[in-house]
Amino acid sequence: MKMPIVAYGDPVLKKVAQDIGPEYPDLNQLIENMFETMYHAQGVGLAAPQVGLSIRLFVIDASPFEEDDSQLKDFKKVFINAKITEEQGEKWNFNEGCLSIPDIREDVSRHESLSITYQDEHWNWHTENYHGLAARVIQHEYDHIEGKLLTDRLSPLRKAMLKGKLEAISKGMVKVDYKMKFPALSKKR
Repeated sequence: MKMPIVAYGDPVLKKVAQDIGPEYPDLNQLIENMFETMYHAQGVGLAAPQVGLSIRLFVIDASPFEEDDSQLKDFKKVFINAKITEEQGEKWNFNEGCLSIPDIREDVSRHESLSITYQDEHWNWHTENYHGLAARVIQHEYDHIEGKLLTDRLSPLRKAMLKGKLEAISKGMVKVDYKMKFPALSKKR
């Protein structure tokens, strides 16, 4: 089932998400729905806060970047209760977009490598290291469960220049090919 993606301005996107356990209701169905929603919106990652749930869960399928980075072939993963334990290497810029902030793409500076501890959908713990585009996609989705957006990584001047566009997005004044929930429209009901 495709779920509506929460737009910029919704408070759930600014909250630090909560850990979950094996008793979380219908988790497998939620994961399946998140992948379906992400694919429909042509994304490579989707975090639970983006579908209105403040829990530490995100899904990734970065295989569309396989041509740029061979380690991303079949790079499809579920991250539960993730914690980035270290970020290393040079910071580098890459033009990022976000399904919650459609029609805005910005250069974001992130470390080239990371170490992360997380649980998979079977509740097994993993500690892994990633670099390059894999690390970047993970860092972007991880930011969502930490209550951060790519706009939080922009300079104050650049963010001020985008203010009008961001307000328009929160009011639903944007054209997208996927279902969204707009905070300013929700308040009017």
